[in-house]
Amino acid sequence: MSENETQLPQADGAEQDTVPAAAEEAPAAAAEPVAPDSKEAGDDSEGADQAATERVPADGATDEGDIAADYLEELLDIADLDGDIDIEVRGGRTYVSILTEDGGDELDDLVGRDGEVLDALQELTRLAVLTATGDRTRLVLDISGHRDRRQSELKQLAEDAIAKVQDRREDVHLEPMSAYERKIVHDFVADSGLISESEGEGKRRHVVISAS
Repeated sequence: MSENETQLPQADGAEQDTVPAAAEEAPAAAAEPVAPDSKEAGDDSEGADQAATERVPADGATDEGDIAADYLEELLDIADLDGDIDIEVRGGRTYVSILTEDGGDELDDLVGRDGEVLDALQELTRLAVLTATGDRTRLVLDISGHRDRRQSELKQLAEDAIAKVQDRREDVHLEPMSAYERKIVHDFVADSGLISESEGEGKRRHVVISAS
């Protein structure tokens, strides 16, 4: 397993089985924070982070990337899985990816159906960083390129919905998504000049796109 760290310039933005002890001892942390223009202000799962003030030291992204990589290496050892860990810092936000050397599917179980296991592991990794540093983190975890593929799917989904709204002048309700995925859709919709907001509770929370 290898760790590669790259400090990148500002980029466009982008949010459970046996686990190491660090996560078990960690207190609960808030979910993916959402920018005010993403229409996510009403989401209870994200409200705590919106109200909290995050402290992100200039070199904090590098430190949290190393902590996350150590935690994930331990997890991979426990699961008896092989993977290369890559760390990138984009616009002050840490992105950690786990990849296989041959692009195989041996890490698919860590992604799970619709990325549910991946989302859980991301939260556990954030908890590990919180335990070690005392600071919340907006770290993003990806495994086998799942988030990149999903972002492409969400873009197509948003574009299709935007076309329907523009053609029919009626609201379009999308499928339920995580806060992280809703934020991506909100950004796509904002770029199109239309309006979007989140509706529903819990796992039924979804994006609604409208012309006005």
